[in-house]
Amino acid sequence: MVFRRRDRRPLMRTLAEFLYPRGGWARAFHYIKHRVRRLPDSPERIARGIWAGVFASCTPFYTMHFVVAYLVGRAMHGNILAALMGTFFGNPLTYVPIGLSSLKIGHFLLGTEFKEGSHRSFAGKFSDAAGDLLYNFMTLYNGQKPDWDGLHIFYNEIFLPYLIGGLVTGTIAATVIYYFSVSIIRVYQHRRKRRIKAKFEAIKKKAAAKADVGRNEG
Repeated sequence: MVFRRRDRRPLMRTLAEFLYPRGGWARAFHYIKHRVRRLPDSPERIARGIWAGVFASCTPFYTMHFVVAYLVGRAMHGNILAALMGTFFGNPLTYVPIGLSSLKIGHFLLGTEFKEGSHRSFAGKFSDAAGDLLYNFMTLYNGQKPDWDGLHIFYNEIFLPYLIGGLVTGTIAATVIYYFSVSIIRVYQHRRKRRIKAKFEAIKKKAAAKADVGRNEG
């Protein structure tokens, strides 16, 4: 294919660049900000898309944030590309504070207790749930008895509190960023229109000046 990379990147390099992009997260953030501001849409629709992306990044649906952002963006009549870009609010630098705040809020609202120093870590419970899914899938073929303990613990201690708390965290964070985005994008688009208009005026003046020189020479 024409657009396929000639040199395939090694898996470890791809993973490393996901955790820390070339040029750093600051450069990646400025690139996304630049791309969002230049989207050909109204500030409100772009900001609604950003709202959807930020909200999605605060949910526990890891690996599916693009899908959640797309669905929420469509429901809000927001810019879909802005929604997908907005999911970068969730990244290796923000996942820990997002996860901890969502879990604490979720447990508080459910009336349960969040124990940071429990016998299994956050990642450990994710691992246990994944292990249960694989084990129970294999029981379909090897005749062994399914074991749902890991998934049960994961659902009650991680997923459900994270989901409830993430709705709160995501709504607050997305709403704050929405209002900032509308103002910034509106100012940027207004300035960009003025710059484009000024360039066209300069081109018209140059063309008129050349036409006058041609008439005088003729």
